[in-house]
Amino acid sequence: MGTRRKSRELALQMLFQADLGQQPIEDVRKTFWRGRGEVERDVQGFTEDIFRVAQDRSADIDKLIADHAQNWRMDRMAAVDRNVLRSAVAEMLGYPTTPRAVIINEAIEIARKFSSPESAQFINGVLDSIGKELESARNVG
Repeated sequence: MGTRRKSRELALQMLFQADLGQQPIEDVRKTFWRGRGEVERDVQGFTEDIFRVAQDRSADIDKLIADHAQNWRMDRMAAVDRNVLRSAVAEMLGYPTTPRAVIINEAIEIARKFSSPESAQFINGVLDSIGKELESARNVG
């Protein structure tokens, strides 16, 4: 597994822990890395970057997701799907030079691994719509 994929999966797990555990962010950071053994510095760094952006911009990210997930409220989404979306949108915002297609494809593969088979199509549609909006806003601004 590549460094970026591993980081994305770990970021999803951190977001999932924060979402369902209702723990303070610093507690999530401390408890998440404990007992994981040796994690490469660049893997941990990219994971932390995605998690930080997702937490720092959580209101913006959740609004984008809610606006583009037609007929789906955030609290009604599967927790894994909700956090796959948060992680991918955080990466789109924090790493705007990473191609949108790469971020979406990675999110789909992670959803296939951690969620239900139907999730991939849902995640693809929501992220593609968000990505187009973000790209359009960058081109205007």
